[in-house]
Amino acid sequence: MNILKRLVLFAVVLAMATFAVQAGNFDYQLQAQKVAKDTYVFVGKTEDFSFENGGNIVNTGFIVTTAGVIVIDTGPSLRYGKQMKSAIASVTDKSINRVYLTHHHPDHFLGNLAFEGTPIYALSTTAENIKNEGAGFADNLYLMVGDWMRGTDSFQPTKIAKAGRVLLGGHDIEILSYSGHTSGDMAILDNTTGVLFSGDLIFHKRTLTTPHANIDKWLATIDSLNKLPFKVLVPGHGPISRDKTALSGMSSYLRWLDKTLEKAAKKGLSMTETMRLDLPQSFASNSLLKQEFSRSVVHLFPSYESRVFKRVN
Repeated sequence: MNILKRLVLFAVVLAMATFAVQAGNFDYQLQAQKVAKDTYVFVGKTEDFSFENGGNIVNTGFIVTTAGVIVIDTGPSLRYGKQMKSAIASVTDKSINRVYLTHHHPDHFLGNLAFEGTPIYALSTTAENIKNEGAGFADNLYLMVGDWMRGTDSFQPTKIAKAGRVLLGGHDIEILSYSGHTSGDMAILDNTTGVLFSGDLIFHKRTLTTPHANIDKWLATIDSLNKLPFKVLVPGHGPISRDKTALSGMSSYLRWLDKTLEKAAKKGLSMTETMRLDLPQSFASNSLLKQEFSRSVVHLFPSYESRVFKRVN
């Protein structure tokens, strides 16, 4: 075996050993990234759920106020929630005042149990969606990421959030109620710092997901977000942004998706044929483009077919 092959083999073995140690410890390696005064984000990977990432594909965050810490979303598992609390404690000695959940998808709320005893706020629609779908989401993640989920159960929000402003510890927090990605989507604007936590209303450099989407409502919501005076955007997935390019990218993709599915239905294409359509290069920089487009065909295409093909009795 020559020296180059030995070096490659050594690198592979080292990488496998490193992952084995990390997975054995089930360490999410959460690092709080400061994005504005008092404001921190844990940036997840722009990947699919897997054992390798433990479901850490989401952006969660927190705001340190004089009245305590505001947590935004609790991550995909009990382990994540506990490690999130430890990471917050390494930044501030202030207690956690409350938690806000942006919506009911599993990577955003299955860490709730780690925050038991702390007020957990969600929109009424989100709370109802968690009640109806939370247990199934937890079971599904157990299948996808394995023992990272040990001890995780669907834990209901304890408070209903209403749209409006909340003055808390020197921060003017605005709770915004929308829909589009799901039937209940919360965005949180800190008017004091100009940071907008959009939840999954915005994906940045990661192709959006559509299991509960309504494209028309989603586009209207993005138009509303575009009018907000934010300085920093924390998307539900993808890197932090300091301008509005992520919003225009979202709108462009949603409009393209809508037109593409409509044309495919009118041409009489099957789901499989639609999945094989060429995808625009303009979206090629978004991770998981092919995978998420195929999933969107599964989620949305039947509704486009029903508009074109009328039932004959």
